[in-house]
Amino acid sequence: MAAAGPAEVVVVGSCMTDLVSLTTRLPKAGETIHGHKFFIGFGGKGANQCIQAARLGAKTLMICKVGKDSFGNDYIENFKRNGISTEFVGQTEEAATGAASIIVNREVKTLFNPAPAHAELDPQFYTHSDIFCCNESEAEILTGIPVGSPEDAGKVGLMLLERGCKLVIVTLGAEGCVMISVDEPIPKHVPAGKVRAVDTTGAGDSFVGALAFFMACYPNLSMEELIRKSNFIASVSVQASGTQSSYPYRKDLPQELF
Repeated sequence: MAAAGPAEVVVVGSCMTDLVSLTTRLPKAGETIHGHKFFIGFGGKGANQCIQAARLGAKTLMICKVGKDSFGNDYIENFKRNGISTEFVGQTEEAATGAASIIVNREVKTLFNPAPAHAELDPQFYTHSDIFCCNESEAEILTGIPVGSPEDAGKVGLMLLERGCKLVIVTLGAEGCVMISVDEPIPKHVPAGKVRAVDTTGAGDSFVGALAFFMACYPNLSMEELIRKSNFIASVSVQASGTQSSYPYRKDLPQELF
């Protein structure tokens, strides 16, 4: 059952049902190989971020639409099990579960994750987002700058500031993040702790969901500190298999994070 009171984190985005096969290697074109495990899980960038924020203790609300099918029914139950309000989760017979539109409400503090990235992204997304967060591949698509180091990420950040962004975060996987803002136009590298990764699927969403949680619930912390905490959450998620199944609950994390 969803937590009472107004939502602290509102997510507008996608809900996807993950059909996951585990294999020893990727198949070549036209090749059939044996897998050793299969499972169905809950995914989708918007839902992933909402789930992670909820598991850390934020009152969350999801705005999306799923199909009127078994996957859609299961997803609504998944939201309820995670304490997420489903007041604005709709179901339709005109489409299958897995497709949804992203709408950014300009009247609230916005954290925009441009995925999947398009080179011709509407310029308003740069100017209307309070925080613009992208990974290495998204950064290259948007700017044409290959990102292989924190220095490259800094160049991306500067370019995105020129396009009207207020604060840019470029995530670098195991290398952490680079942040840059209008107020602090010198790129700042925020490293991540070293861990043994098992499955990195959904780690970026774990980071964004955690960042949304900390922004909503700890607004007085510096952005650098919010990113450090979110880096830690994402590093925990990569140490287990699956997407949402790897996302940690607040009770299982070091309480000094909170």
